[in-house]
Amino acid sequence: MKNSLSLFIFFFLFSCSNSKPKAEKINDLYKSDLTVLQKEVTQLKHLLEKGGTQKQLQNQFLKAHQSYKRVESICEYYFPSVSKAINGPALDEYEYNDGITVPPAGLQVIEEYFFPVYEKKSKNEILKEIGILNANLYRLEMISKTNELTDSSVFDAMRLEVFRIITLGITGFDSPIAQNSLPEVKISLETIEKQLAIYGENKQNLVALKILKEGKDYLDKNSKFNEFDRAYFIKKYLNPLSKAIYKTQMILKIPFFEESRGLKVTAQTLFDRNAFDAEAFSGFPDYKTTKEKIELGKMLFNDPVLSGNNTRSCASCHHSNKAFTDGLEKAVSLDGKQMIKRNTPTLSNIAFQRSFFYDSRVNYLEDQAIAVITNENEMHGSLEKSALDLKKSKKYTAHFEKAFPQKEITAFAIKNALASYIRSLSNYDSKFDRYMRGEEKLNFDEIAGFNLFAGKAKCATCHFIPLTNGTVPPNFDKSESEVLGVPGKDKKIDGDLGKFDLTKAEVNRYSFKTPTIRNIALTAPYMHNGVFKTLEEVIDFYDGGGGQGLGFNLSNQTLPTDKLNLTPLEKKQLITFMKTLTDKNRY
Repeated sequence: MKNSLSLFIFFFLFSCSNSKPKAEKINDLYKSDLTVLQKEVTQLKHLLEKGGTQKQLQNQFLKAHQSYKRVESICEYYFPSVSKAINGPALDEYEYNDGITVPPAGLQVIEEYFFPVYEKKSKNEILKEIGILNANLYRLEMISKTNELTDSSVFDAMRLEVFRIITLGITGFDSPIAQNSLPEVKISLETIEKQLAIYGENKQNLVALKILKEGKDYLDKNSKFNEFDRAYFIKKYLNPLSKAIYKTQMILKIPFFEESRGLKVTAQTLFDRNAFDAEAFSGFPDYKTTKEKIELGKMLFNDPVLSGNNTRSCASCHHSNKAFTDGLEKAVSLDGKQMIKRNTPTLSNIAFQRSFFYDSRVNYLEDQAIAVITNENEMHGSLEKSALDLKKSKKYTAHFEKAFPQKEITAFAIKNALASYIRSLSNYDSKFDRYMRGEEKLNFDEIAGFNLFAGKAKCATCHFIPLTNGTVPPNFDKSESEVLGVPGKDKKIDGDLGKFDLTKAEVNRYSFKTPTIRNIALTAPYMHNGVFKTLEEVIDFYDGGGGQGLGFNLSNQTLPTDKLNLTPLEKKQLITFMKTLTDKNRY
C-alpha cells in the first residue's frame, strides 16, 4: 500500500504539476540536475583548496561523479563531444584530421588522482584538471540553454542509457579505479524513473517503473563489484526495462526516428536477433546488400580468379571451418616462401566495426577487400584486370546482371559483392545470444565466466558487449585500438609497431585494433602475431598485466597494468564462457 501511494505521488508531482510539454519538463529536470553537478564539482574544488582529508575528497568526488550520471542520458545524446570532455576515458587520443595527440580531461582523469590514494603533492595538478572540467560544464550549460528536446529523442535517449548501463555501467568502464559503478548505475536508473514518471500512468509505464524499483532494490542488496551477477541483472531487469520503454513509446504513439544507425533505432534490447544493421556500417548506402550480391560475393571469395596468378582465392587463407581464419601464426605469402607480417583475422562477425585490419588502416569492408587483393604478398591482383576477365565468363556475366542490374562488371562491383558476402557472415546465433534472448540456458560455469568477463577480469571494458569487439557502445560509431604489450617469440615486446606505422604518433606505438572474440574457440593462435597458442596463455597474459607485467617499458600501455588475480577456477570459467560465443550456424 505504501509503495502504491508513493507511486501515485510520484506521478502526481511529475505528470500533473503543469501543462508544459513533457519533453520540456524533461529538459527542466536535466538543467536542474546540471546545476547540482556544477555545485558538486565546485564543492570538490573548495574542499581540495582548504586541505580536505583523503576520505573527504574521495567521498566528494564520488558525489560529483554520481551527479554526472543524472545528466548523462541527455548530455550524451545531444552533446557527445562535450560529454566526452567531461567523462571520457583517461587516455591520450590521436586526432587524425588535425594530426595531433589530445590529452584526456574530465572526471576519469581526476579519479586517478584521488584513488586508490590521494597524494597532496598532486593538489595543483588536480586543481588545473578541475578548472578544465568546470570550463566544460559551463560550456555544457551554455549550449543547453537553447537546446530543445522532443518526445522521440527522450525515449531514444532513455533506451540508449539502458544500453549504456549494460555495456559501460556494470562493467566499470568509467569508474575503473574507484569501482563505484554499481551505485552510479542506481543513479542512472533513478533518472530514467523520473523521466518516465513525467509521461504519466499507462500499463507499460507501470511495468517499467516496477522493473526500475526492483532493479534498484537488487543493486542495494548486491553492491560488491566482483561478486555482482551481471547476467541475472541484464536478463531480469535491463532487457525487460528497455523493452518496456519501447512499448511505452508505442502506446503513447511517439514516433521512432527514421535513421540509419549501427544499433537500430527500433532495437528493443541489445540482444535482439536483428538489433544491429550491417548497412549502417557500410560506406556505400546506395549499394545495399542483397541475396544476389551475397551469392556472387561467395563465388568470387572462393575463386582464384581475383589473384594475379590465378592460384589463390580469399578462401585460401580464410577457412570457413575456422571462422574464416587459417590456424597459422601468420599468413603465408603468395609465393609460399615466407610469412606475411600478421595473423589472419576472422571474417565472422566483423561487419559491425568502423575500421579494419590490425592497424585500422581502412574504414569499410569494400576497402579491406581491395587492399588484400592488390597486396603483392597476399593476392597481387588487380580488380580492373579481374573485371575484364570476368566479362568473358558467361557464368559470371549472368550473376553480375542479377546482382547489379543495368550496371557493368566493374572493380567497384567486385569489391561491393565481396563486402556483401562478408557482411552476411555477421549473424549472432551463439549459445550466449540465445541465452540473452531467453531461448537457451547457460550452466553455472558459463554464467560465472560471463560475470568475470564483464566484471573482475575487465574483458568487457575493451571487448564491449554484445559485439565483443572494440566498437564503442551504445552509439557504435568508433572502433578502438589498444596497446597491450604483446610479446614476440624471443620474450621481448613484438617489433610490429601497429598503428604507429600509419600515424607516427607515439600514443599509437604498438597499438592494434580490438578484434571481435566471437568464435574465439575456433581462431587460434591468438594476437596479431599468433604468439599465443591457447586461450589459457591469452588469459595468463592479461591476468599478469600485459606487457608491463612481463617487464616491458611501455608507458603508453592502455591495458590496465595491475594484476587481475584470477584464480585457476576463474580462468577456466572465463574460457567456458568464451566458448558460448561460437556461432551455431557456421558458414
